[in-house]
Amino acid sequence: MAYQTIPVSVENFMKKITEKCGETHANWAENFNACFANTLLTTVKRLPDETTFLLTGDIPAMWLRDSTAQIRPYLVIAKEDPEIAAMIRGLVERQMQFICLDPYANAFNEEANDAGHQTDNTTMNPWIWERKYEIDSLCYPVQLSYLLYKATGETKQFNETFHKAVKNILTVWEVEQRHENSPYTFTRDTSRMEDTLLEDGKGTKVGYTGMTWSGFRPSDDACQFGYLVPSNMFAVVVLGYLEDVYETITKDAALVKRIQTLRETIQSGIETHGKTKSQDGKTIFAYEVDGLGGSSVMDDSNVPSLLSAPYLGYLSPNDETYLATRQVLLSEENPYFYKGEFAKGIGSSHTPPNYIWPIALAMEGMTTEDKTEKKRILDLLVNCDAGTHLMHEGFDVNDPNAYTREWFSWANMMFCELVMDYFDIRVEK
Repeated sequence: MAYQTIPVSVENFMKKITEKCGETHANWAENFNACFANTLLTTVKRLPDETTFLLTGDIPAMWLRDSTAQIRPYLVIAKEDPEIAAMIRGLVERQMQFICLDPYANAFNEEANDAGHQTDNTTMNPWIWERKYEIDSLCYPVQLSYLLYKATGETKQFNETFHKAVKNILTVWEVEQRHENSPYTFTRDTSRMEDTLLEDGKGTKVGYTGMTWSGFRPSDDACQFGYLVPSNMFAVVVLGYLEDVYETITKDAALVKRIQTLRETIQSGIETHGKTKSQDGKTIFAYEVDGLGGSSVMDDSNVPSLLSAPYLGYLSPNDETYLATRQVLLSEENPYFYKGEFAKGIGSSHTPPNYIWPIALAMEGMTTEDKTEKKRILDLLVNCDAGTHLMHEGFDVNDPNAYTREWFSWANMMFCELVMDYFDIRVEK
């Protein structure tokens, strides 16, 4: 069943944020309350088996990535509200069940109803909405399970389903270090080339780097080069989480060694192959590389992104290479950076030119320590919401009333997390 009313703990938290906003930032509070309530009332569904299913918004399916990001800000309430904690634990269980079903799929149906992209040329089944393989689809559920543990001390989520899913994740990432040995292929009959993989569904050629291959970006658009650097960064972070779980909670020394080896190899791959030069000759992180000399200088609005590396916990926001990379990403050297009459920020190949994303704007705010910048971005997001008091997927920098996706829960919750961040309320990592 879905939430019919807002839980008292959530109402109290909304009141706390409203008080912090005061009269000065009353418009932040109005949008915060609309966004924070919207996710619970419109996307969260508790199922009879005590698992939780989350709609992404205007698409009737659950993305492993989006569902984690949609729920993440509620972790600050979970430590005081066992019901919210149980809802999050139910989501982890459902996510891990799906990873056990197919670790290459990115989005799933609530039931085995054959909904979604069943005509894609890949190994589909009635539970799968879409089977675009993305590293981050496997990172996010691990992140949520670990952050739930850090927020509440809860360890029930580390059960047999979790252990089976983790072994699936490790196997896929190990196999995809040498993608030529992979069983995964994907093609779609479409004129939109971002929705399909070249080379008979195997993707563009890659050489060995130690990193693990990804077919698609967090935008669900195909990778141009096979090694998506920010997603490999995320993998390093969550492998560190798994190392902690299996060292201190479940105590599986053999699995710890396997996790450590994989983490160290991917990390070495990022350091050795995941960097390039900016136009002014500075060393920066590439967005994607192929291990054969190809690389891209860009960033995408979806998370994991290069911009989000400190938010994910991969490095410090003051890291020298990160700061040089950030300078490039927030400039026209990034082909998806747009600047117009009302706003500037990072967009995506997934939306039209000159459309920037509230997700990327929120991430820009959460990866700077400058409160003046955080305030600027929050004011911008509120002023560019087209009068809806909610966030959208993307909006036109020259006309904020032109936007994509009326209902996009992930963007709503990223706005909420930036408001929380401004007032120094953060999810414990």
